Amino acid sequence: MIRLLPRSTRWRVALFAALATALLLGLGAYWFVSTLQGPLEDNARARASDKVDTLLALLDSGVAPADVPRQYAKGGGYLISREAADCSLGRAKRFADDEPVRVYAPDCVIVQPFGLDDQLYSTARTKDRRYAVLAAEQVDPLGLETVATAERILWGGVPAAALLVGGVAWFAVRRSLRAVGAIRAEVDGVRAGDLGRRVPVPDSGDEITELAVTMNEMLGRLDRSVRRQSQFTADASHELRTPLASLRTQLEVQLAHPDRLDWRRSCENAVLDVTRMETLAADLLLLSKLDADQPAGSEPVALADLVTAHVAARVPYDGLELNLEASPVVRGHAGRLERVLRNLVDNAERHAKSRVTITLTASGGESVLTVQDDGPGIPAEERERVFDRFVRLDADRAREDDGGAGLGLAIASGVARSHGGTLRVADSTSGALLELRLPLA
Repeated sequence: MIRLLPRSTRWRVALFAALATALLLGLGAYWFVSTLQGPLEDNARARASDKVDTLLALLDSGVAPADVPRQYAKGGGYLISREAADCSLGRAKRFADDEPVRVYAPDCVIVQPFGLDDQLYSTARTKDRRYAVLAAEQVDPLGLETVATAERILWGGVPAAALLVGGVAWFAVRRSLRAVGAIRAEVDGVRAGDLGRRVPVPDSGDEITELAVTMNEMLGRLDRSVRRQSQFTADASHELRTPLASLRTQLEVQLAHPDRLDWRRSCENAVLDVTRMETLAADLLLLSKLDADQPAGSEPVALADLVTAHVAARVPYDGLELNLEASPVVRGHAGRLERVLRNLVDNAERHAKSRVTITLTASGGESVLTVQDDGPGIPAEERERVFDRFVRLDADRAREDDGGAGLGLAIASGVARSHGGTLRVADSTSGALLELRLPLA
């Protein structure tokens, strides 16, 4: 396929700017010349029309055509005949200055100057339709010269102006694209291990500046995402390493001393380690789905029924209180919402002294689910960090600790966001209060 336009943006913009300028200035020049020439021609036609009226008046009064030149002494430039322009010389005939009047017949008179190229004509017939009068008036020569001068200037200036505008556009785009080139070169040098680099931001304040700012924001998001993924991978490896090491140790000891170990107890411990790894793998898989924004279904979910069923299915806990002040319905994935509730209650039971309170209300077009414990609470400076992955406020990560891998609140927060809601640590006078808000269906 033949490419008609140049590939370079600079040349394309310059070409379009030059063509647009030539078109606009050309139309403007045509209008300006027409505006100058129009009144000159209108004036000549008006004078020719006045002359026709005067000559017709003479002929209608009975003056013979051959006698009209003596009666009308204001000047020549007319023809009187039976039919307009039917004399033997015709309209295009040029006369010498020494022949002002030529009478070809009693009914055919030409008074010069007549038939010149710069003359305009007006014609009419007498009342008795016997004679036709064709009057000519010359367009003002000084005016014509002015128009001709304007034409020469304009038609010569239009191409020059178009080239000038095209050149200015070329240099302007070149200067703008210089910043784009610097941005492209910087982005081209960014590698996975060097996401801390940022592109230069020009101080022009135009779209190029906005592009640079957007690119830097994108690089910042990529940098945070890569760092988060790296930390996520390291933490996941750390969490998996402990049960794997325990399982390997048990197997090695069993192989080395098969007659000294309780095989049943060893298998039970191995099952616990495998279960822990299976749970962690399932949590990681769910987090990856939440990160990928994979749809989880959208169906009406009665939160009151879900909370009641969850509380009834839990291992009896003497300090668990349930307050259902409303029966809101939301749209979402029942299984994932139940997972949020389970994680919140597990977290509350882990830190509570004696009581966990679940409250369900509705307010402002949202369902509000709160889970509160009477434990030590969450420090204000840690309220955002508790929703990060593999974060546990207690430093102990021993296998015997039932604190989990630190993914529960991270999963709950991700599920809340995927349902268009929020999960936060609210102010509380006693213990920790986690508040889940979801839009009503």
